[in-house]
Amino acid sequence: MSYNTIILTKEEGVATLTLNRPDTLNAWNDEMGTESLQAMEEIRQDNDVRVLILTGAGRGFSSGADLTAMGQRQPGAPAKPGRVTLSTLPGVLTLAGELRSLDRPTIAAVNGVAAGAGFGIALACDIRIASDQARFSQIFVKRGLIPDAGSTYFLTKLVGTAKACELMYTGDMINAAEAERLGIVNKVVPHDELMNETMALAKRIASGPPLTIELIKRAIYKGFTENDVWHQIHYEWHLQSLAIATEDFKEGVMSFLEKRDPKFMGR
Repeated sequence: MSYNTIILTKEEGVATLTLNRPDTLNAWNDEMGTESLQAMEEIRQDNDVRVLILTGAGRGFSSGADLTAMGQRQPGAPAKPGRVTLSTLPGVLTLAGELRSLDRPTIAAVNGVAAGAGFGIALACDIRIASDQARFSQIFVKRGLIPDAGSTYFLTKLVGTAKACELMYTGDMINAAEAERLGIVNKVVPHDELMNETMALAKRIASGPPLTIELIKRAIYKGFTENDVWHQIHYEWHLQSLAIATEDFKEGVMSFLEKRDPKFMGR
């Protein structure tokens, strides 16, 4: 499938979804939201894809919503008329949920500014690697808006309530080093090495047992949102019983006994 506002590439089990409106620092408009969701469906249907990288073209990851389009609305007019349902959410907001619920690992390669909904989309990924030129802002308040794209959910769980309140109430911009200190990003790397570093990690993960990694992701976020420790222990054992039944588990044991690298096939 061809796209106008994104680029989707695939290699060695890794799909890379690049936001491609560089003249706007990859600001979200309706078309980019729609095409990103179409790309997510393409990824879901492709069993050869084991990891997804999300990044931006040009100087920015994403500067948030396209204010040119939003500014054409009359004050007080809702973004879309009628009761808000999943089908009426803007594409960028739906994408945040799709990234979190995707049954494969997701990595944000933050190459520049990640502001507003762009920051929220980065937070929706499982792992974030940042260029040393990356910057982050919950800029919504400076535009008279509340944080969206899951920001109030993801950021609060990463940095705690007090720091999340500070970042959201002020809209302050923080650099990559501060984002790493706060635990917002996993790692900061030199700008020119960002995609190589991210791809290397993605390929390491893609070489693992995909069904097991899917179960790991389920377990992490079940405990993140729902379970107390005893419910989580029981849930882990339920998922472990599924992992033990896979061919990849047998391959993991045999490769250990035979002192060789495992070759996981995803079954």
